[in-house]
Amino acid sequence: MVAAVVAIHVIVCISLIIVVLLQQGKGAEVGAVFGGSSQTVFGATGAGGVLVKLTAVLAAVFFLTSLFLAYASTKRITGSIFEGSVTVPAAAKPVGKTGAPAAGLPAAPKMPASSPAAPAPK
Repeated sequence: MVAAVVAIHVIVCISLIIVVLLQQGKGAEVGAVFGGSSQTVFGATGAGGVLVKLTAVLAAVFFLTSLFLAYASTKRITGSIFEGSVTVPAAAKPVGKTGAPAAGLPAAPKMPASSPAAPAPK
């Protein structure tokens, strides 16, 4: 359902851009470059009525599909990326001077002596 509305939304967006660009402006419009406004595709009176109505319909469809997609995006959240991950204790006791871990936590693994990151023996 959402995929169909997205497809309709994209088609309406492109159509709305084309229809707005086809409309005749109030000032120096692009139609004057191509020989004046009397030789237009839609006749001497222009296509104001048809294009204005088509723009209104496309704008209404664009508005409705935008609202639907915004509502649908809130309903698509199904879980978290952290589900099933290991939980960390909320409050762990700090490690003592001896290096022993807090009660209930496993000891940290010792680094082998051959490891380049191991400290030099004293």
